[in-house]
Amino acid sequence: MEQMLIIIPTYDEKENIAELIAEIFSILPEVHLLFVDDSSPDGTADCVRSFIKQFPDQIHLEVRQNKEGLGKAYVHGFRWALAREYSFIFEMDADLSHPAEALPQMLATLKNGTDVVVGSRYLNGVNVVNWPLFRIALSMIASIYVRIILGLPIKDTTAGFVGYSRASLQSLNLDDLVFVGYAFQIEMKYKLWKNGFSLKELPIIFTNRKKGNSKMDKTIIWEAIYGVFYLRLKSIFKRL
Repeated sequence: MEQMLIIIPTYDEKENIAELIAEIFSILPEVHLLFVDDSSPDGTADCVRSFIKQFPDQIHLEVRQNKEGLGKAYVHGFRWALAREYSFIFEMDADLSHPAEALPQMLATLKNGTDVVVGSRYLNGVNVVNWPLFRIALSMIASIYVRIILGLPIKDTTAGFVGYSRASLQSLNLDDLVFVGYAFQIEMKYKLWKNGFSLKELPIIFTNRKKGNSKMDKTIIWEAIYGVFYLRLKSIFKRL
């Protein structure tokens, strides 16, 4: 049986856990969830544990000792998933910004042979709700910048709502993944595209978080700026 896992990194997301689980299970009642928590001081892990008691076979928790960033959390989740028999592995934010109702179509796209499916904010215009104008501009400029430098044929290059086939993740050396923020999302898409895997975007409506605080900071922005050049130069030298 082909099984689907959604990896959800968390840091101080206690306020969103109950609603997130209810929303996902109302759409895909058989799906498995893996929360990767960076020892949140607000008790996020304990909140997840309370739901594990209700859904012991479907909800899983990995607690890491240090806050090392989104990319490291996802790599931890990828290793966990690949050590088990999951056919389809998804990335999804904990802050309710990614619409669970898009999951069935994204899953169907993978089952129909696409290797990587991206929930895209910019495939059909700008589909973002309650985001400050500067965040929209920053995100769109970043995607344009990435497409120019890397040639990546994706409109939403920094998207974090992504589904992968098992084979696509198995093709990567997870130890070689460098970045932790926006650049991690770019790095994943770029490396899989360069490895010959197919990528497809599906439009979603992205809604800004209502509870909790954004993890965006200047370090993440600068990482994305220099990270794109790093990926391009590394690709050129590898080819030479």
